[in-house]
Amino acid sequence: MSILNRRLNIVFAIIIIIGLGLVLGLFKKQVLQNNYYTALAKKQYTVTKDLVANRGEIFVYDQGETEPQKLATNLHFYDLLMVPKNIKNPKEVARKLSGLTGMTEKEIYDQINNNKPYIPPVKKKIDTETAKKIEDLNINGVMLVPNMWRYYPENNLASFVLGFVDAEGEGRYGLEGYYNQELKGTTNQIDVEKDFFNSNNFLLSNEKAFDGSDLYLSIDRTIQYIAEQKIKEAVAKNQAGSGSILIMDPKTGKILAMAGSADFNPNLFFEQKSVDIFNNPNTVYPWEPGSIFKPIIMAAAIDTGEVQPDTEGVFGSSVKVGSYTIKTSTGEAYGRETMTQVLENSDNVAMVWLGNLLGKEILYKYVRDFGFGQKTQIDLDGETPGEIPELKNWRPINLATASFGQGISTTPIQIATAYSAIANKGNLMQPEVVEKIVGPNNETIVRKPKIVRRIISEETAKKITEMMISVVERGHGKKARVAGYWVAGKTGTAQIPDPDKAGYLEDANIGSFAGFAPAHDPKFAMIVKIDRPKNVEWAESSAAPVFGEMAEWLLNYYQVPKER
Repeated sequence: MSILNRRLNIVFAIIIIIGLGLVLGLFKKQVLQNNYYTALAKKQYTVTKDLVANRGEIFVYDQGETEPQKLATNLHFYDLLMVPKNIKNPKEVARKLSGLTGMTEKEIYDQINNNKPYIPPVKKKIDTETAKKIEDLNINGVMLVPNMWRYYPENNLASFVLGFVDAEGEGRYGLEGYYNQELKGTTNQIDVEKDFFNSNNFLLSNEKAFDGSDLYLSIDRTIQYIAEQKIKEAVAKNQAGSGSILIMDPKTGKILAMAGSADFNPNLFFEQKSVDIFNNPNTVYPWEPGSIFKPIIMAAAIDTGEVQPDTEGVFGSSVKVGSYTIKTSTGEAYGRETMTQVLENSDNVAMVWLGNLLGKEILYKYVRDFGFGQKTQIDLDGETPGEIPELKNWRPINLATASFGQGISTTPIQIATAYSAIANKGNLMQPEVVEKIVGPNNETIVRKPKIVRRIISEETAKKITEMMISVVERGHGKKARVAGYWVAGKTGTAQIPDPDKAGYLEDANIGSFAGFAPAHDPKFAMIVKIDRPKNVEWAESSAAPVFGEMAEWLLNYYQVPKER
């Protein structure tokens, strides 16, 4: 082979190798790395923008009003972001923005006079009008990011019911926590094409955000306001640690008001020093209810036929249960009593006799049927179940103390729901705060009243109602009376367990009053709870008067004709 031919072969070989290299390179970029380079090219002419969904609003009504009031809504703001390395003239940018942001030129200049790719937002919560003016300046390296802030126009009103939305946009506590998914809606992203001048935008996809659903509450705004005022006044008057009021419609289970003495402003949730303030005292904190539990046990005894309202017994000042001695609250013997008088006198000794008559299995069954020891499933975040010891762990002393409301724990919502069952002819209703849910396309879900189960017969409910009327008329509940109406209810002065040792605290109690009115056609059931009052000893002087005042106001508010 000649030298020329060898050289030609070498040249051809080189050409073939180069050609193969080019083919392999093209194959690699066009096939193997296609996605990478497509995305890289896409970035040159498209941008991805966030579409933020509007969080659903929360509404309440006043009685008789057709237009709802907002308890929770949204405010739209913008964060001002800057990329210093993309800003060509920091001094000029600082001058242009100072008048719009309320910041000095020096404050802005000191932040952007560098080559950083990112700095924290220069200014937050810029309103829409100002944001438009900044956008119109069309400054390279200056961006506006939309933000939505949850706003509560009524500040502290119904704060325990509402909860709040945290800095990450997630609902916490109350309705905001329970209905977080329904309220927050669905955010999305959209691709937008830029033109040659990087200004005009062309839609490349039809994605959209789906706004959250609105909640319409059964809470009555005016009743809620009055309840909050009443409980705060009562706590101050009784020099108490705290207090709460819960009002519900016994026929539907709808909550009309839910108040606590130590509320908070959900707009300023981040200022609170302890998360305990966010807990709803009506659904979260259980306590040993004491004598307001007695009508529950009495209802079980009548429903099973063990006793009738006029059944008599003779009872002393104390009774021995194993090594324990249980006394009447006054230390005195009431002697011969009917079962109605047992409730009037709130006789612990007689209730122990009644508990033994029922037996632990039957008593336990009725207590559970009334909803104790389990969540009511109310539509609020954070509900606790209280505590009823498992039946297998009951000793004679557990049966004895449970019969007069000690050694067990309940929440106010459980008591209100149980009393509502008596008021509602023996039917236990599902407690609810939300009356209807309206979606972004106006699709509506109406929450209809739901009967959970029948607990006692209608006849038993009537008898217990008359017995509780007698408690208000002749027993310890006289200060809950309302002139012109029959009120059914029961007081409770409960001891507080000592956290450091067995037994109960000295000189400390929780006073409560639970009931409903008008007794024969109830418009509301209510529980008032006063924690650790210092200047009164019994619930008849702390909780009962508050119940009476609130009940009188409610009967006037509903314009219920007098029946007496």
